[in-house]
Amino acid sequence: MNENDTERMLAFLKDHRYRPTDTPDRADLILINTCSIRDKAEQKVYSTAGRYKRLKRNNPELVIGISGCVAQQKGGELLKRMPYVDIVVGTHNIHRLTELLKRVREEKTQVVSTELYGSIESGEFPTPEVDGVKAYVSCMRGCDNYCTYCIVPYVRGREVSRPHRDVIEDIRRLADRGIKEVTLLGQNVNSYCGDVSFPELLRMVCRVDGIERVRFLTSHPKDISEELIYLFGEEEKLARSMHLPIQAGSDRVLERMKRRYTVKEYLKKVSLFRRLYRDVSISTDMIVGFPGETEEDFRETMEVVRTVGFDSIFSFKYSPRPGTEAATYTDQLPEDVKQRRLEELQATQREITIRRNRLLVGRRMKVLVEGESKLDRTELTGRTTCNRIVNFPGDKGLTGSMVDVTIRVAYANSLRGEL
Repeated sequence: MNENDTERMLAFLKDHRYRPTDTPDRADLILINTCSIRDKAEQKVYSTAGRYKRLKRNNPELVIGISGCVAQQKGGELLKRMPYVDIVVGTHNIHRLTELLKRVREEKTQVVSTELYGSIESGEFPTPEVDGVKAYVSCMRGCDNYCTYCIVPYVRGREVSRPHRDVIEDIRRLADRGIKEVTLLGQNVNSYCGDVSFPELLRMVCRVDGIERVRFLTSHPKDISEELIYLFGEEEKLARSMHLPIQAGSDRVLERMKRRYTVKEYLKKVSLFRRLYRDVSISTDMIVGFPGETEEDFRETMEVVRTVGFDSIFSFKYSPRPGTEAATYTDQLPEDVKQRRLEELQATQREITIRRNRLLVGRRMKVLVEGESKLDRTELTGRTTCNRIVNFPGDKGLTGSMVDVTIRVAYANSLRGEL
C-alpha cells in the first residue's frame, strides 16, 4: 500500500516539475512515507526524519514532509516533536500534496492535512508513475473489520471502492506504457463493492490487452468466496498465488482478535485451493504473542503452520497500537515470550519454505522477466506465477517477456534456473 502511495505522490509531483533524486543533499523536497502498523515502524520515522534535520539547517528552503499512516495518526503532534518538518499529509490527502507544497513555499508556514473522507474524489488516484514491468493499482481503500490489534481502520478510514471503469482505465494506460503485470490493491481487496463484484473486476482486468499477469492484495479469509477460488482456474492470467492472512492458529485467539472465522473455516478454503491448483502458492501473516496467548494457543498455531505448509509467512511479534482495543487488554505478554515464539515460528517456516522450493527443482515454469538480477548484473531475474523469484542467465533484451525457465537449484528465498 505504501509503495503505491509513493507512486501516486510521484505522479502528482511530476506535473509540478519535481523529479526524484537519490541524493538527499540535492533535494528541494524530502517526503517520508510512513507505516504505523507496528511500533518499530513508527519509531523509524523519528530517527529517519532526524537525519535530515542537518540538511534543513544548511538549506532553509528545503521542505520536509511526513506522509502516510504515522502522519494520519499523529497529525500536528509531529510538528511539535519535529519543528523542522513543514508538511504533515494524511492517507486521504495525497492528492492535495502539491497544493500544500505551494502554501508552505508561498506563505512560509507549516501545514497539516489529515481529514478523512467518506468518498473518493475524481483525480485522487492518478495512473501510477512506475518504471519496469509491474505496477500496483488501488481499487479501494480503508477497512471495516476493526480487528482488535489493527490500526488500519483508524488511519485509512472506512471501506470505499473506486468505480471499475477508473480502475480499468488506469490499467489500460499502464499497459500502453509497457506494464505486463498489475496487482490490485486494497486493505481488504476482496470485499471490493464498486459497481461490479470483485471477481467481475478481475475478469475485466484479465481482458486488458498487454497485461499478461494479474495479482491482488490483501485478502481477508472471511471474504474469500468459492466464485473467487474457482476463478483461478478460469482466467489464465490470474497468478496462482494467494496471500491469505490467518494471524493465529487458535480459535480462542482469533475470537479475541475479532477475525470472524475459525481455523476450520480457514483450512477448508486453503484445502480447496490446493485441491484445485497443484501449483498454487499460499502465503500468510502471523502474529505471535497476542495478549492472553497461552502456550497451548501457540502450539495450535504451529500445528496450522505444519498442516498448511505455507510457502511463506510474514511473521511479527504483537505490538500494541494506540487506539486499538487489544492495546487495552491487561494480559499483555512479556517481550521474551513473544521473541521466543517468533524465533520458533520463523525457524519452522524456513524449513517448510526450503522444502516447498525444492519441489520445484526440475520443473519448467513461466517467468515474467523483470530485469537485471540485483545479485549479479550479468543475469536476469523474474517471478513465477506462484510468486517465486528466479535468477538465470539471459539477455537483458528479454525484460518484459514471459519466458520458459527450468528450475535447477532451490534456495530459501529464491530459485535458480536456465532458459
